[in-house]
This record gives sequence, C-alpha cells and structure tokens, in this order.
Amino acid sequence: MIQLAATLGAMSVGIGAFGAHGLADILESTGRTETFETAVKYQFYHGLAILGCAILSHQYPGRSDWKWAARLFLVGIIVFSGSLYVLSLTGVTWLGAITPLGGLAFLMGWGWMARGASKLNG
Repeated sequence: MIQLAATLGAMSVGIGAFGAHGLADILESTGRTETFETAVKYQFYHGLAILGCAILSHQYPGRSDWKWAARLFLVGIIVFSGSLYVLSLTGVTWLGAITPLGGLAFLMGWGWMARGASKLNG
C-alpha cells in the first residue's frame, strides 16, 4: 500500500506538471483546464488517503477495514480521476456520466475508514 500511495503521489505531480505545461494548449482549447486540475487534486488527496490506510493497516494488522478503504480509494482514482482525464483530453462527454461512480467509491472508502476507527474503541 505504501508503494501504491507513493506511485500515485508521484503520478499526481507528474500528470499535474505535464497538464500545466505540455497539455496547456489542448486543455485551454477544450475548456477543460479546471476539470483536469480537479482530477489531479482528487488523485493526490486519495493517494495520501491510501498512505493513511497503509499506516493504519501496519498499526492495526488484524483489521481489514483499512485495506478495503484503500481499494475503494484506488477504484475512485481510476474511475473519477481517470474519466476526468479522458474527458479533458478528448472531449468525450459521456464519460461524465461515470465520474460520480468514482466519487461514490471515494465516499465508500472514507466510510470504511470510519468503520475501522469505530472498531478501535468498542
């Protein structure tokens, strides 16, 4: 999980920089600069969340909640950020219909984290 979090963090920085410099003209012409930036931010935030899951998983090794949360965060990154990246670069607007499913995966991941935390004190 730590390697995954580190990879996602590094990818966020690289994709963000590439978007700001190498893809600026394309994103500007499609009017999707903000959409692309949103994808990068959510990937980065949830990469950090996966790092948190890794730390919690190490601290409380007998619990699977953290692993499930990390999996849901990864699904969210793939679906939410991935669909926004493709939408931003291609203009394929029907992908916007699946983006909320990635957001739902993010919410479920946070729910799994809360579930794991609730088990610690009772």
